[in-house]
Amino acid sequence: MTESGLLCNGREDGVSQHPPPKKKFTRREWLTLYMLGSVNLATSICISVQAPFYPAEAEEKGASSTTYGLVFGVFEIVSFLSSPIFGKYINVLGVKFTLTAGILIAAVCCILFGFLDLIDSLDEFVGLSFAVRIVEALGAAAAVTATFSTTASVFKDCIGTTFATLEVFYGVGYIVGPTIGGLAFSLGGFKFPFIFTGSFLVIITVAVYFILPSPESSVETSSNGNDANLKTLLFIPAVFMNITAVMITSCTMGYYAAILEPHLREFNLTPVEVGLMFVISGTMYAIHAPLIGWLCDHGIKPKHCCSVGLALIILGCCLIGPAPFLPSPIILWMCILGLMLHGLGVACVLVSCFIDSIKTAVHYGFNDDLSTYAIVSGLWASAFSLGAFVGPSVAGALMDWVGFRQGTIFILVTQSIMLIAVLIFVCCEKKPVAQLNKEINGICMGNGHHIKRAKEPSSCMAEAIFSQPSSCSTYGSFNNSVRIIEVTGS
Repeated sequence: MTESGLLCNGREDGVSQHPPPKKKFTRREWLTLYMLGSVNLATSICISVQAPFYPAEAEEKGASSTTYGLVFGVFEIVSFLSSPIFGKYINVLGVKFTLTAGILIAAVCCILFGFLDLIDSLDEFVGLSFAVRIVEALGAAAAVTATFSTTASVFKDCIGTTFATLEVFYGVGYIVGPTIGGLAFSLGGFKFPFIFTGSFLVIITVAVYFILPSPESSVETSSNGNDANLKTLLFIPAVFMNITAVMITSCTMGYYAAILEPHLREFNLTPVEVGLMFVISGTMYAIHAPLIGWLCDHGIKPKHCCSVGLALIILGCCLIGPAPFLPSPIILWMCILGLMLHGLGVACVLVSCFIDSIKTAVHYGFNDDLSTYAIVSGLWASAFSLGAFVGPSVAGALMDWVGFRQGTIFILVTQSIMLIAVLIFVCCEKKPVAQLNKEINGICMGNGHHIKRAKEPSSCMAEAIFSQPSSCSTYGSFNNSVRIIEVTGS
């Protein structure tokens, strides 16, 4: 009887405790990364450029906070509804076509939005605002879903780090978007920010079409698992928890995007200074997203990272308002500190939840290929968009009814419930059955072998004795709990 060491690292081969060393990016991969980063940058600028001045323009036309809050929010509800559809049919449409067509549609709509100030009628102004934003949202949703799918398929060995790096571009877009918007509005009025941003999007579209390598040729399709679909993925508890956390977190982003500018009016800030206030949260997000991705790729559990992020968002929101239960007036430095904590918390939640959703889907037996990545990406984008719709929609209504400070209770309650749910889930979470089967199959390699697995700090210690070639009985301690597992098949 012989012994051999097998490390329990969640891989079928069971050969190494540590993941294989990351190979350096090829020229093709660097080019893909730069192009996808440019897309994220351009689309986030497109979404955020109007935040410093559109509310004031809408109020001059006679629109209420609720109305322009819905104009902000309709972009996201359309993205929520369309992102899973794009994710499902992206293989049919083609990743590159979906990407370029989406950016071009968003660019044209962005330019058209700049001419809405020529309309004097309130009904026509609001109606066309909704119409342009809806079509713009369809283009942006297609582009973002294609970007996420390409990221997961081309950079399989470092999804977390790569996704977080691309999120830096998205965060930078949120940083420069309101700043560019405020500056351009000061220089050229309502039209100039949208014409400038739309023209930039057109340039990005041309660059992506001619420069970006086709991602389809880079993807290896696996046929060892199950085909992913929306319903099945949502029935995985960990994926459902991640999607919910993304929705709740993006809700806070949309909330402040819609009504932060009215909240800051009492400080008599210039449009440029207001734009810089929008920069703070995005800066923290952009700086820390790569670090969060790297940590999740190197052993930090994504759910733990998500818990920390939710706690930071709660603390930040208490300071931005400030919360009505705090005996403090509205102070500018507290608002700035709160926005910093909010941006850091958002980075922790959004990056960790995307990484965990991809890994969980594969661990539960879904194909490790573009179809799974596209569905998960569509779900992530859809959840983000739903929250970003609910946020500004509720924000506008709360601003009209109870004011900014009292409205903060909505954010604090939803974030606190989410944090409690994630903490309970972390305490009760077990390994997916498919992952356990992979680990056990890794040691079911022969008849009459006595095999010991070395203990991995976060994994398991298992000892197996095989008596029949067709089955094995494994006595193991997984995550400090003892259980008997029966596995059939060689």
